[in-house]
Amino acid sequence: MFKKLTSSEGGRGLLLISPPFFYALLLMAFPLGAIILFSFWTQNFMDVDTTFTLNNYRTIIEQPIYGALLQRSLFVSGTVTLVTVVLAFPIAYFVSFHVRSDRKALWLFLITIPFWTSYLIRVFLWKVILGYNGVINTGLLNIGLIDEPLTFILYNVNAVIITLAHAFAPFAILPIFVALEKIDRSLLEASQDLGENKVMTFFRVTLPLAMPGVVAAVLIVFIPTIGDYVTPELMGGAGGKLIANMIQTQFLALNNAPLGAALAVVAMLSVTAISLVFVLLNRRWLRGRS
Repeated sequence: MFKKLTSSEGGRGLLLISPPFFYALLLMAFPLGAIILFSFWTQNFMDVDTTFTLNNYRTIIEQPIYGALLQRSLFVSGTVTLVTVVLAFPIAYFVSFHVRSDRKALWLFLITIPFWTSYLIRVFLWKVILGYNGVINTGLLNIGLIDEPLTFILYNVNAVIITLAHAFAPFAILPIFVALEKIDRSLLEASQDLGENKVMTFFRVTLPLAMPGVVAAVLIVFIPTIGDYVTPELMGGAGGKLIANMIQTQFLALNNAPLGAALAVVAMLSVTAISLVFVLLNRRWLRGRS
């Protein structure tokens, strides 16, 4: 049986991917399954009742705070994704179309420099920049544009959006750049030869061909930002907490791990549903153009 499996090309491929597959299954599927199972249990301080129940999900539906936190999380994540992708596209476009080939590697190197520092350090730096006596407020006060420090740029949702947009910018730039690099430049020349100007060529040729990279950037930014815990904790204040902060509170502060697990499952289902909608709309759009 083993000889038969290794003799065919498909069998050898299956044999090669089996170890990483089972490794990923162990590290991802097992913890995920444990969270889902735990969400149907209840806990009273240190005692966990393993009786199957839907009380945790009923609590999430009945208590308005959980729905409000989930809506805020989706809003913040959606806004961060929109801002990041809109700002990332011109950068990726410039590097792909206007930077010489021998210098593109240098530009990509510069784009990835933020990864050299800890994510936590970057969050603290934004805290210094946006603070009451931070760089922005001090600069605006010195040049006379404001009379007192701005308070709406820290310890609220705005600060969370700014920090997350900066942190995830490279994740959006790189997939868009890869998609733009794959575009055949002769198609752009053909479009202009047929009478289209540069603006219409961009909207009718460049942008549609770059959409796979845009969708990839959207998913890469949207999925992790909705579950980010550090930035809302340090930058959000009381009005900037997200669903991840409530999950942490349930697990550690309130000692109610099953409810925290149920919140995690609801958040994951919401993200999965929205991500599938993005993917399906992109496929339908590409089919309509082909």
